[in-house]
Amino acid sequence: MEVYKTKGKKISGSSFREVHRSALHVYATIRRKTKRRPYVRSIYFSKNKVFLDLFWHHLFEKQNWRDRIRRVSYFECAIELIQKSRCEPESKQNVNRPSEILHRFYGVTPDKDYFCIQIKEDKRSGQKFLLSIFPISK
Repeated sequence: MEVYKTKGKKISGSSFREVHRSALHVYATIRRKTKRRPYVRSIYFSKNKVFLDLFWHHLFEKQNWRDRIRRVSYFECAIELIQKSRCEPESKQNVNRPSEILHRFYGVTPDKDYFCIQIKEDKRSGQKFLLSIFPISK
C-alpha cells in the first residue's frame, strides 16, 4: 500500500459548522473556476477530471454528525491527494454495479493522521467521481 504525504493539514474544529465552513471555502474556490460541475484534475488519471459533487450528497446521507465531522475535516487533504498523487490505488470492481470501478487512494497528513479517499469510475463514460473520504487507523 503506497501512501501519499500531503502538505496541507486537516481542517480543525470541534463542531460540524466550523469544519463545514472551512471545507466549503475550499470547495467554493474550486467551484468558481467552472460554470458546470466542480472538478479537479488528477495526475494519476492522466490529468482527467474528478468530479466533486457526489461527495457532498454521500456525506449528507450519513446520520451521525461526528462521522460527518471526521470525513469533512480531511477534505482539503483529499483534494491535494487527488491532484498530486502518483501512488498506485487499490482498484476493484464494484460488487453492486459491474459497470463501475472503485479506486482507493491512501494519504497521510503532516500530523501522521492516515486517511483514505474512494473514487468511483464509470466504465462506459470514463467519468470519475470523488465518492468518500474517511480516516483509517494505522
